[in-house]
Amino acid sequence: MLTKVKTWQLTAGAATLGLALSAVAVASAGPWDSSGQRTAEARRAASQEAGGGADHGRDGRGGRSEEPDAAPSARAVLAAPGGSVPSPAKGALADVLDPLLNDPALGKRRTAAVVDAATGQRLYGKSSGDALTPASTTKLATAVAALSMPGSDHRIDTKTVIEPDSHEVVLVGGGDPTLTARKDAGPNASLRALADAAAKELKGRDTDEITLSYDTSLYSGPLLHPIGPNENIAPVSALMADEARTDDSTSGPAPRESDPAAAAARKFADLLHDRGIRTKGEPGPRRASGDAEKLAKVSSPPVSALVERMLTHSDNDIAEALARQVALATDGAASFEGGGEGIRKELAKLRLPLSGSHFADGSGLDRADKVSADLLTQVLAHAVERERPGLRPVLTGLPVAGFTGTLSKRYTDEADAAGIGLVRAKTGTLTGVNTLAGTVVDADGRLLVFAFMTDGTVNPGQAQAALDRLASTVANCGCR
Repeated sequence: MLTKVKTWQLTAGAATLGLALSAVAVASAGPWDSSGQRTAEARRAASQEAGGGADHGRDGRGGRSEEPDAAPSARAVLAAPGGSVPSPAKGALADVLDPLLNDPALGKRRTAAVVDAATGQRLYGKSSGDALTPASTTKLATAVAALSMPGSDHRIDTKTVIEPDSHEVVLVGGGDPTLTARKDAGPNASLRALADAAAKELKGRDTDEITLSYDTSLYSGPLLHPIGPNENIAPVSALMADEARTDDSTSGPAPRESDPAAAAARKFADLLHDRGIRTKGEPGPRRASGDAEKLAKVSSPPVSALVERMLTHSDNDIAEALARQVALATDGAASFEGGGEGIRKELAKLRLPLSGSHFADGSGLDRADKVSADLLTQVLAHAVERERPGLRPVLTGLPVAGFTGTLSKRYTDEADAAGIGLVRAKTGTLTGVNTLAGTVVDADGRLLVFAFMTDGTVNPGQAQAALDRLASTVANCGCR
């Protein structure tokens, strides 16, 4: 039975800016602030931020919003999702979803899975075990892997060291792409704060002139993503400031520095000069010795906050940084290949369905990435489980239909409007590839997770609208 969206659904969706989790699912939705609404989501909804798949979209030079804050901790206060609420019947879901999956806008190949979040049971599937190119929904796997290892509380350090018996200072990158040189650092690590602390320490040593170098040795392998120079991702370096953006943007595509580390070191040299520390010549690369003494350090927001920002904005730079943090934590090489191996290793520990899967990167920009709808839904189902609170940022970081991130400009057609505020999902867009995977509360209040994947699409707008209708139909469905 297909049921029209109920008043309580729309009320709950509006009140929480579309958290897509009913009252029975609050415990699974993750951290809230004292008003019952996550601060990061309030800011997102107020800014009506734009986005769009691999290109992320632009929200204009005049109205860029702040980065999402790390969500505060909160104890579970209500029952787990589902409870006594009935689960949809498999046949009823098939009756409403099968015709929509036959939409020609979905291209040559399409797969799908819908899973009951409370039980983990698959309620609907179409070739759900087949591995397709996932585009940016790869970031769901990257998120779960990073929250598992190195863990949700881990922070990425950027530091300065001084070589013994010298005036040789080295700026050492730890892999934090959110390190910022801007005056308003917000929750991010500040290059200015690092310069403040380093200058103070140097003056305490009666030193006002140094030679500055920079160390990017933490990472290995190529700097450039296989897609080549691209406004969607900077060269992947262990040292960069503001994601190597050369404009004032904080998300979306932008022109990038060709050598992020050298650019960050030059900015740092300028900041030191403003604080009374002169530097000789241009900063150059070198590896800090094991005997170097620490001068100062700054730390990124925790991985939990980085995951939320990555998913909301579909941030490729953060995704590749997190993949390398996974690699380092699992004794792998901090490279594209090592990051992919680390992600797979962590997902295997969770006993997730990895048949046919391949991770060539952490962002999903590489067409060699392959995952199944089964894997995407199980990744989300694991994030819902009460015994895995560390994975909750996977849910809280998902864009909200019609409100935030890469879904803020979607769900505009009357046919899919039922999903506004109720669908939370990660988008994925490459040429010919469109995907959508996330969570939704159906008309009976049951929390479901879904994944819809397509390959061979011709019109991205029509394909996205067709995917949105699929998710909206799940939200609007009693289906018994």
